[in-house]
Amino acid sequence: MTRTLLSFLCLTVSFSAAAELRHYRAGLENSQWQFSQSPRIECRLEHDIPAYGKAVFVSRAGKDLNMAFTLDMWVKPDSATKAVLMSNAPQWRPGIPAREITSLTYQKYFNGEVPKKAAWSMLTELERGMEPTFYYGDWYEQRNQVAVGLSAVNFGNKYSDFKACLSSLLPYSFEDIAFTVLSYHSGGSELTEFSKQQLARVQEYLTYDPEVELVLVDGYTDSHGGRSVNKRVSERRAGSVKEFLMAKGIPEERILTTGHGETRPVGPNGTREERALNRRVVVRINKPM
Repeated sequence: MTRTLLSFLCLTVSFSAAAELRHYRAGLENSQWQFSQSPRIECRLEHDIPAYGKAVFVSRAGKDLNMAFTLDMWVKPDSATKAVLMSNAPQWRPGIPAREITSLTYQKYFNGEVPKKAAWSMLTELERGMEPTFYYGDWYEQRNQVAVGLSAVNFGNKYSDFKACLSSLLPYSFEDIAFTVLSYHSGGSELTEFSKQQLARVQEYLTYDPEVELVLVDGYTDSHGGRSVNKRVSERRAGSVKEFLMAKGIPEERILTTGHGETRPVGPNGTREERALNRRVVVRINKPM
């Protein structure tokens, strides 16, 4: 028997008259799950826990299929608190033993979070009709115990919507394209093939994320040629990126371009390879914090 499971069993034994077990869980009549999405960017599945807060599953666009779970509490802990997450059978399914999912620590002033694998396990248990339940000692009165459960009632249909959303998430995140460097062939405004693919990713992401406030496009050249010529070349490069994005439906007012010419090189200009690094456009994407 694991130590965490033993701790859980200690929580469920009868308490002294001075102690209590407060159990927060939606009942049959008020168990509701809500699904919402930002198409191809984010999927959310939420469950209200009466008199306590809500449970939130979130997955966002990225290279890997991520999953985050947050137990959003109305009252945050005022000290680090140990907790155990169990999968319990509902009262109408007697005889099914409880199963430990994970142990965790609630951090001071923060909501409860669980690791990725445990979040997936919670979804699996809910799909089976089980009730993932957190047990911990009340941080205001340690002799009292708290149980916070997620109800599987009305879960199935919303989970189907959630899984469909997961299958359509973009295979890259905001962080993957927030700072993108595009490279050019010598002497003109023609992107390399790899940079064309990168720009297409930026454009696709911008199409779906309404939170992007501003796209900054900065053009640069190597030091070959006159300064005034290089300044115009860098402006054309930045402008061609803006035109591409606008042609794909990105509003003009969200795009700001600047041509810097041969200033701000990322390296010397002595070799062909070094000059290639300086022929670039940098695309930066700003979102509210």
